[in-house]
This record gives sequence, C-alpha cells and structure tokens, in this order.
Amino acid sequence: MLEALPDGRASDIDMIEVVNRQRRRKIDPRQWREFTEKALRTIGEDGRSATIVFVSDDAIKKLNRRFRGQSLATDVLSFPTEAEPFEVDDGSHLGDVVISVERAAAQAKANGLSFSSEVEQLILHGLLHLCGYDHESDKGQMNRLELKLRKQLGI
Repeated sequence: MLEALPDGRASDIDMIEVVNRQRRRKIDPRQWREFTEKALRTIGEDGRSATIVFVSDDAIKKLNRRFRGQSLATDVLSFPTEAEPFEVDDGSHLGDVVISVERAAAQAKANGLSFSSEVEQLILHGLLHLCGYDHESDKGQMNRLELKLRKQLGI
C-alpha cells in the first residue's frame, strides 16, 4: 500500500508483493496482499514489507534442498532479508515467504480446511519466521503466539 509522506511523496512502506511462479492453481494477488497486510498489523509489524511467492512442489523442493539440505517438498519456507555490504538496510523489508500451492492444497484437504485458510496459516507462519521466531528452538513460544494470532485473524 502506498502512503503519503509529509511532503506529499508516495512511500512504499507496508508494500506487499505477491508473486505467482506456478500454474496449477489460480492465485488472487489482492487477496493475499490484503491478508498479509492484516497479518503484519496483527503481529505488530505494520509498516514493514514482505514478498509472498507461490510455487510448485518441484520448485520448493529445490529451494529446500539448496538452503536447508532437505530433498523434499515442504509447505512453506521463509527467507529473511539480508542487505548486501553496499546496501543501506532500513529494516523495512522482512523478506520472502515461499509457499507450495500443491502442499497447501493437500494439507487443506487432509485437515478439512479451505485452501484459503491453509494459505493464511502458512503466510502467518512464514511471517513469524521472518520476524525472528523459530519453533525448533524457542520452547513453544512461536507456536503459542501463532495460535493466539490465528484466533485474532479468524483462521
């Protein structure tokens, strides 16, 4: 969302980019942009930006193998932004959340959820990782927060 700065110029604070890199399912960028903005406000990170990327199982499997050493398709991966040495990092961009639409659809079906509800959960989960939470090492802190935020977001 573009906001006006005091001098009238446009600012891209709260800019959510949605990228569709798969062909199996139609994606509504506005729906996911609006949800991501709402999720960031609920987390307390409004004013930050992120990119949501929808991919196939094959693509996420390659990313998972390259960055986590696991040769399997997963549902969501998060890639926090790290500025290059020559860049000025103002901290406004959290990073990228990559979602496999095939995994999301399969999990939604297995759990009796709509595709949209499953994707909302995956976006929230990915955003929490971008905010520094890690359920593998935080003794349940991220999981408790995620459940609380799901209730607040109605998912």
